[in-house]
Amino acid sequence: MDEVRPTSGAPAHGLVPLFPPGLQAIYGECRRLYPEQANPLQVTAIVKYWLGGPDPLDYISMYRSMGCPAQDIEEHWHYVSFGLSDLYGDNRVHEFTGADGPSGFGFELTFRLKREVGETAPPTWPAELMQGLARYVFQSENTFCSGDHVSWHSPLDNSESRIQHMLLTEDPQMQPIQTPFGTLSFLQIVGVCTEELQAAQQWNGQGILELMRGVKIAGGPWLITDMRRGETIFDIDPHLQQERVDQGIETEGSNLSGVSAKCVWDDLSRPPEDEEDSRSICIGSQQRRLSDKDTEQIRETLRKGLEFNSKAALPPINSQRQQSHERPQSRKDSLESESSAAIVPHELVRTRQLESVHLKFNQESGTLLPLCLRGRLLHGRHFTYKSINGDTAITFVSTGVEGAFATEEHPYAAHGPWLQILLTEEFVEQMLGDLQELNTREEVKKKKTLCCNFCFEFIQLLSCLTFLYLFFFNSFYRQSCQRSTVGQKRS
Repeated sequence: MDEVRPTSGAPAHGLVPLFPPGLQAIYGECRRLYPEQANPLQVTAIVKYWLGGPDPLDYISMYRSMGCPAQDIEEHWHYVSFGLSDLYGDNRVHEFTGADGPSGFGFELTFRLKREVGETAPPTWPAELMQGLARYVFQSENTFCSGDHVSWHSPLDNSESRIQHMLLTEDPQMQPIQTPFGTLSFLQIVGVCTEELQAAQQWNGQGILELMRGVKIAGGPWLITDMRRGETIFDIDPHLQQERVDQGIETEGSNLSGVSAKCVWDDLSRPPEDEEDSRSICIGSQQRRLSDKDTEQIRETLRKGLEFNSKAALPPINSQRQQSHERPQSRKDSLESESSAAIVPHELVRTRQLESVHLKFNQESGTLLPLCLRGRLLHGRHFTYKSINGDTAITFVSTGVEGAFATEEHPYAAHGPWLQILLTEEFVEQMLGDLQELNTREEVKKKKTLCCNFCFEFIQLLSCLTFLYLFFFNSFYRQSCQRSTVGQKRS
């Protein structure tokens, strides 16, 4: 459990100074904004993470911001985390790689909560929310960026609020800082409704955040979260959805290039032959690990979503940093854990062409398939599902993506547990039509065969979670691709 107490800094740890340099650097930025609040209330982990405690954040400071009356920005509580960056520089939590790179994960979290009338002290639930996000970062070793979204599926304060998800953006006041252990920036958590989250997924997070800045009730210029907000920005101004969001999706597509998901794939071309077979790689009890090169490419793939190039490009397989030989690779540079550092046998990273594959997604991931098709592939881009339970990854690519190892001749290709599927524009349009028909039905049949021999099954599991199955039959798909290619040549 955490305790709340006023403090002016971190407690001593052995012979470490009372104010470790990384900690002091963040305090300095806070004092710049709140010079009159030298001793803010703090939520602090009783047992620190580096001593075996469950909470990665050593502290969360809570300030009372008076807002900015000139900009009609109301009074609120401002929360700042300490621990995602390197506070101590002695490798107790983060690997110290020099002052020129990022400090720890390279960022700290902030949160701005509307102050209710009569409140004399800040609520502490945002501190646990920030700890939850920090646990995800430490456990997955995936960092956050401005414009990212977090599907929470529960009121952030455990009430009956409609604010059940989060977007991330740069804090409007706190500037990036240089510490003795590297640089860090401040990412602000913004509470959003389900409809706003879905719009961010279909279009992009930055676009929705910009719309929210223009609506005071939704946060205003500083994006202050109001847990009592009962209306979405589209309820307040319906034209935002029809004109701004829909137009943005149509003209720009989505900048969401991938998601963490529950997903597996299986090679249906042949039965499993041995432990090195794709089935054991992807869904067996002894999952194989991705190679360093594949991991680097998938990581870069997920970051490429913010680019709006006419031709999206997957980084080449040999794009891994050469500097890894000069210094130990930081955990934030890789999706792998330290236990996967062993050399991966060559046959596991050899690209294999498959005849047919079977994909399995959890329900939320399945609902993002139209986004993948409409917002990404039709705009010449790619979309990746990265498994949260292992190294399995599924990337859909269009014919406009350069550097993919899936081609029109071999639309299903695997590199170890990483699968790529190439879909032509004609085929994407057919899939979207089938999905639209599926969504308009009042009751979904347990099994329905669609045109082009795609088959979707909705199966209710014992855990009451619905899983979406997609069966790809290559022989029919090849015919579709060949017809598309012939048509292009004739034109």
